[in-house]
Amino acid sequence: MSTTATPPTSAARSGNAGRVVRFVATRVALSLVTLWLLSVLVFAGGQLLPGDIGRAVLGPLADARAVAALNHQLGADRPLLTQYVGWITHFVRGDMGMSYVFRTPVAPFVVTALALSAKLGLLAFVVVVPLGIAGGVWAAMHAGRWIDRTISITGLSATVVPEFVSSIVLILIFGIWLQWLPIEASYPPDASVFEQLRHLVLPVLPLVFVFFGYIARMARAGTVEALDADYTRTAILKGLPQHVVIWRHVLRNALLPTITVAATQLGYMIGGLVVVETLFHYQGIGSLIYNAAKAKDFPMLEAGVLTVGVVYTVANLAADALYVLLNPRLRVGGAE
Repeated sequence: MSTTATPPTSAARSGNAGRVVRFVATRVALSLVTLWLLSVLVFAGGQLLPGDIGRAVLGPLADARAVAALNHQLGADRPLLTQYVGWITHFVRGDMGMSYVFRTPVAPFVVTALALSAKLGLLAFVVVVPLGIAGGVWAAMHAGRWIDRTISITGLSATVVPEFVSSIVLILIFGIWLQWLPIEASYPPDASVFEQLRHLVLPVLPLVFVFFGYIARMARAGTVEALDADYTRTAILKGLPQHVVIWRHVLRNALLPTITVAATQLGYMIGGLVVVETLFHYQGIGSLIYNAAKAKDFPMLEAGVLTVGVVYTVANLAADALYVLLNPRLRVGGAE
């Protein structure tokens, strides 16, 4: 009987692997299409910004012939389709172009800014995800009681407050009135790890406020559903200790959606911090994009925005892959 059972098992495993490959391939294809559409929108948006590139670089008093010569040198007088094809083909090869303002390659600026944003975003992610999950699970285990209501109301209130409002309040309280923390996130190059963290506390807190309620609500909903499931009741009837039931049976099933959705938020924490970085004078990718838009430095602007799009895409693909790995039902039959 074991001999006859082997071929179906091998076929089933092959079919499951094929479904997973198709699932991942579909997500990758959709991501590439999304990035292409984003590149078109970014390029078109840069062209729609008011003002003349040569005039913005040389200043309002520059001679018209000098402005025209600079526009020709930069290729700004070429047809838009030619400009787009040249830009996107160079970008795919890793060449982000030359900055109109600094007259140097854009790539080093983008890489440095992205690394700084990644440091800030990862720090916020490491703080808010365990805190949000713990809060949501604790609220679910006390559903309907004052602890549940307190965590839920606090998380909801923090989520709806815009980042610029919470940032200004934090600056006023901890930076100006109490003078406990620096109001600027930028730190000296030779700063110690402790000093770097001290400068990043205030910028991290608005992100924690925004995402705590969201993650806590998801963790609470998943935990409440898992606590009412049949497998949880069976584990309790078997006499297993409460901490074993929670750890082995409840959390394993309750936190799957929370973990995967939290992974998608990492892209925002790294690339969507324009307000926070501007308020705290942090030279991340959001601040770079904002300054490039003001200066009409189109290569810098387009490279920064498209890089953020790549970060979002990678974060979403990682979340999809994590969901496939953690969800056995999807691996078995739902990855189509």
